[in-house]
Parts: sequence; structure tokens; C-alpha cells
Amino acid sequence: MKTLLIVGLIVLAVIVVVLTVIYILGRKAEKKQAEQQEAMASAAQTMSLYIIDKKRLKLKEAGLPKLVLEQTPKLLRGTKLPIVKVKVGPKIMTMICEEAVFKTILPKQEVKATISGLYITSAKRIRGPVYEPPKKMTRAEKKAAKKQAKSK
Repeated sequence: MKTLLIVGLIVLAVIVVVLTVIYILGRKAEKKQAEQQEAMASAAQTMSLYIIDKKRLKLKEAGLPKLVLEQTPKLLRGTKLPIVKVKVGPKIMTMICEEAVFKTILPKQEVKATISGLYITSAKRIRGPVYEPPKKMTRAEKKAAKKQAKSK
């Protein structure tokens, strides 16, 4: 009985220590992310871009500069990122795009974008309406649509 109580207390102490460490690391990561967001906002520029192509590619396949590959942590080099090929004036560049912006832009359109280095943080279409991606239906909505189609 006593050994069971001791084992339980040890397990509880380990869980408390692990949760404390996770909390501290999370706070540090939040502070670091806030600093990075401030740095990106201070370096932001507004430019007119022509979107040539957009794809999800690995960093090695994207054709980004070597400096970008060297600065990226090794674990993130294999992940696919939203990559956009754009024309800025006479120059064709490859840029990384924010996920929300990637969904709203289409190839072969001109946009007014906020850029921080090689990273597109926001974009607005110059001519025509803003593209909104089609909304994905949930399972319940799909079932309701099927039932409605059968009843007609």
C-alpha cells in the first residue's frame, strides 16, 4: 500500500515538472514570435506584383537563395511551403507566402502586396473582385445536400 502511494507521488511530481517545463518553453516561444512579428512589420514594404505561378514546394525545390536554406532549421527544410513566383517590375522572383494570402491569390493576376524580405504578408487584388476559395462542406452538410437532392 505504501509503495503504491510512493509511486503515485513520484509520477505526480514528474508530471508537474514536465508541465512546468512545457509552460516555460511556450512562454519563451511566444516572446520570440512577437519579436519576429515586430521585425517583419518594421521591414514591410508595399509593392505591385504580378502573380505568375503558385505551388506548395519544399525549400530545396523552390529555388530560393542559399542563404534562406542555410538559415532554415533542418527539421523545416523537408516541409512544403506556399511558394509564389512573381514578377516585380522586370524581375522574376520566388517568394514565400503566408497561408491565408496563398489561398486568396490566383495565378495571372496583379496584386498590391505587403512584403517583408522574401515573405508576402498580405495581398489585395488591383483589378476585379477578391477571390474567395470555395468553402469545404462538412460531412453533415454533405448528407443534408444528398437527402435534399434525393427528395427532389
